[in-house]
Amino acid sequence: MTQEPENNIKTLDKATFELLFKSNFKGLCYFAQKYVKDIETSKEIVQDAFISLWEKRQTIDLSKPVKSYLTTIIYNKSLNYLRDHKKFDRDILGFENLLHENTPDSDTRIITAEITQRINDALAELPEKCREVFLLSRHENLKYQEIADQLQISVKTVETQMSKALQHMRVRLAEYITIILLILSAICKN
Repeated sequence: MTQEPENNIKTLDKATFELLFKSNFKGLCYFAQKYVKDIETSKEIVQDAFISLWEKRQTIDLSKPVKSYLTTIIYNKSLNYLRDHKKFDRDILGFENLLHENTPDSDTRIITAEITQRINDALAELPEKCREVFLLSRHENLKYQEIADQLQISVKTVETQMSKALQHMRVRLAEYITIILLILSAICKN
């Protein structure tokens, strides 16, 4: 296995960027595809993420892993794609009077967007392995043994990383727990 270039990046020049692109593009496409379920869309999202990386190369903190930065961008772009795609489908169904569900009011949407951003920020702050374990557990619904097998680490390491991640998320999202519970209870009533 080759050393990934982002571990030693001092500046993001053209050669380093190309190496990052070549060594990470395929894996990041698989990451995006888990969310958007379409290979072409996932390729576009990953390309957009690399464009964003290049455009912001002067302002990015290169002491942190660049792959973490890219996965956060891709995750957010994937969620945006899903949101926009779902909105498009709802517009069509609404137009045809086929959709008869209650839509959340604008206050709830704003609060939900803010909480989502806070969750994404908290995730981005996690160390790379810790975040990877957390996402595999919570987003991919993998069991600890499956995560350990996939990442070639012990189950105990998975447990430790999950414990760290959950503690971090609890601390970072503590002020939002009441709001989250209120939103969830409102959703369950509808």
